[in-house]
Amino acid sequence: MSSIARNVIDLIGNTPLIKLRGPSEASGATILGKCEFMNPGGSVKDRAALFILEDAEARGLIQPGGTIVEGTAGNTGIGLAVVANAKGYRTVIVMPDTQSKEKQDTLRALGAQLVLVPAAKYSSPCHYVHTSRRIAEETPGAVWANQFDNTANRLAHIKTTAPEIWAQTGGDVDGFTCAVGTGGTLAGVGMGLKSEKPGLCVALTDPMGASLYDWYAHGELRADGSSVSEGIGQSRITGNLDGFVPDTQFQVPDEEGLPWVHRLLEEEGLCLGLSSGINVAGAVRLGRHLGPGSTVVTILCDSGMRYLSTLFDPAWCAARGLASPPWLDPGRRLDIRAGCV
Repeated sequence: MSSIARNVIDLIGNTPLIKLRGPSEASGATILGKCEFMNPGGSVKDRAALFILEDAEARGLIQPGGTIVEGTAGNTGIGLAVVANAKGYRTVIVMPDTQSKEKQDTLRALGAQLVLVPAAKYSSPCHYVHTSRRIAEETPGAVWANQFDNTANRLAHIKTTAPEIWAQTGGDVDGFTCAVGTGGTLAGVGMGLKSEKPGLCVALTDPMGASLYDWYAHGELRADGSSVSEGIGQSRITGNLDGFVPDTQFQVPDEEGLPWVHRLLEEEGLCLGLSSGINVAGAVRLGRHLGPGSTVVTILCDSGMRYLSTLFDPAWCAARGLASPPWLDPGRRLDIRAGCV
């Protein structure tokens, strides 16, 4: 009976590690992926959602039947909706209208009230984060999750993700890397692992169009290029990054991360989003940096099933100058006839 979960909240975390064969061979290191797409809400953000809501409960900020409001690229909203449903709360999610249709449809299906806004710079009062804060302030019985600056997010990874990685590897881990959206995963896992092994190397893997690579490498918040990845890329030092500095940093273009998305599905059966592909590309770089025999862990954030209308749509990819999955090329399809009259 002890193995039976009491509710969906008990299913958050304790995700497996998987050895990634192709990335390990490419780097000469052992590259391990933390399968966060196996959380009940389908992403690493379930952990932050749970800790944010439980922190709000502990501080008396939300009452039974109350509402949690958040601005998100999608996955945190999905995690919040799952946890809020289990706890009896309502969810209001503000999201840029540029995010995938699959995320939008998932939020609506989970019962969240979805507010779509045009994409805007963080300095704009119309940015989705600022819009969500205003809605929370104006809605009776609502609390703002504030995932970017609420350090309950970071604590989720200090308390759960990092100890899981340490236990699963038996302490045989030399490096950790992932991209930054809020900063909670990189800082939290990094701080947690370094408490066990101070010499462990923590690396930021930044997509193009984000500013943190230049901040940590050159002391300047400057963005170059752009990325179609969702949920990663940051232009400021969030509350979750405050006081944390990675040991090194990489800047990975979509053209480097996307082939890993394709290879991991075609060669290893892992269907992942582009943030995972960028993370894996960063892990390969970190493995090469640390040298043969090292062990590097990264985050497999969410499933590629959330991007069927984008990353797995050849027309969408072509319009953005990106390669679509090679198996969707008509030239690779078998000539099959159904034989029915």
